[in-house]
Amino acid sequence: MSLKIKLFDPVVDFAEKNAIIKVLKSHFWASGAGGGNVTRFENLFKNFVKSDECIAVNSGTSALNLALSLTNIKNKEVILPSLTFVSTAHAVIINGAKPVFVDVDENLCLDPVQVKKSITKKTKIILPVHFAGMPCNLEEITKICNENSLVQIEDAAHAVGTSYKKRKIGSHGFAVCFSFHPVKNLAMPTGGVICINSRNHGELKNKLLSRRWCGITDRKNMSYDVKEVGWNYYMNEFSAAIGIIQLKKLNKMNKIRKNIAKKYYNEINSENKMKFNTNCSYHIYWLMVKNRKNFILNMSKKGIETGIHYRPIHTMSMYKQKMKLPITEKAGKEIVSIPVHPNLIEDDVEKIIKYVNEFC
Repeated sequence: MSLKIKLFDPVVDFAEKNAIIKVLKSHFWASGAGGGNVTRFENLFKNFVKSDECIAVNSGTSALNLALSLTNIKNKEVILPSLTFVSTAHAVIINGAKPVFVDVDENLCLDPVQVKKSITKKTKIILPVHFAGMPCNLEEITKICNENSLVQIEDAAHAVGTSYKKRKIGSHGFAVCFSFHPVKNLAMPTGGVICINSRNHGELKNKLLSRRWCGITDRKNMSYDVKEVGWNYYMNEFSAAIGIIQLKKLNKMNKIRKNIAKKYYNEINSENKMKFNTNCSYHIYWLMVKNRKNFILNMSKKGIETGIHYRPIHTMSMYKQKMKLPITEKAGKEIVSIPVHPNLIEDDVEKIIKYVNEFC
């Protein structure tokens, strides 16, 4: 049977199409200096999460790389979970630091208890990942950072619209990085954002604006100067135009995701499944399945696409490390993601629950 129920499926309609046509006809498609839809999206997103500053880039990976570049971490250590997309660790390596992997808690988010045990004289940054859209225990992580003079940089690639202690993710850490890949809750062809929260937010914003466009400091004319290395990380106008429309729909789309997740939590007959939390944005909904290969094959035969998020980074050839991360390693063997996007209809959700329960 061909797959009919997709694991991910962006929600688009005439509004996104009209926005794209408008940009196409404008002949202003991109600018390293920003402006246009990019600046509008930055301002709207900053107001949405209530951060001090917001800088748009071309991907979540770029956001992580630039955010980490704000702190000199060469030959230092960054504590992060192994259960995340590999670019989280790549960004640490690119900035000259060593990734120190620690285990996760029952929500598959960074475990503060394990973080405390892993701090050394070389530790500089703690990098929590809001896995699947579930908020990390930021109260404890922030406390650890403050007590040890460490910097808190968050990977919120899954967590656009997630809240913690009545505040949106993006307003807590020194730097918070988002991804707007087509599979994300807020979808773009390509895009990301860095939210900054600091007394020096104006100065830090200027640094990021320079580094996202080849280190150029004067962005208003062609007599620019370059004082440092930068990258071609700026967001294009098409992505920003789509992002503006998607942001208007985000709360509604996330509410649908939460309703589906609540139904999964209440009706799927598995003890090891993602918990329900009204603060979570549910980028994915995960289960632990003993015979994962057969489960994925069985669901595929029923027309339901599934996924694996993720293989633990510390088991990969480039990062191969001998360590014991029991919860992470169990997830690496058993975790499966099932569809939770807003395009699912009631019959789709019932079908998914039925076949998950039949297998379990």
